[in-house]
Amino acid sequence: MNDTSHGQHRAAARAKRIPARAREAQGVRDWRRAMSDHVAYALLVYTGLQIFMTVKALNEGASGLLPYAALVILVAGIIPACRWFEKRWSGLTDEQALDPSHAPAFRRDAAALWLLATGLPVALTVLIKAFFAIF
Repeated sequence: MNDTSHGQHRAAARAKRIPARAREAQGVRDWRRAMSDHVAYALLVYTGLQIFMTVKALNEGASGLLPYAALVILVAGIIPACRWFEKRWSGLTDEQALDPSHAPAFRRDAAALWLLATGLPVALTVLIKAFFAIF
């Protein structure tokens, strides 16, 4: 084992003995927990945007239960994608979950998750408004 991996191993072992709040205060981040938090907040934001943007656009073009049924379908449809992001990170071992070398991949996945959570409602709203404008 080289010095770098041995040092990382010791740091990970030490970090496992420290409570989560103390690890975060020291700058050691558990990637599993962090992605789980991102997924939960992204789902809230996505659902809120769907309610205020997409359902409003659907209400302008259709009445009745269609907007609300569409909301349920759209929210249920995003859950597998969010679960994929979370599952990708929840499979890490304790040592991997505390490894700072995962930071670039985490940032990439978190950015993709947030792009999906905020971009999809906007794109759907634009498509719905365009559809109702044409027909």
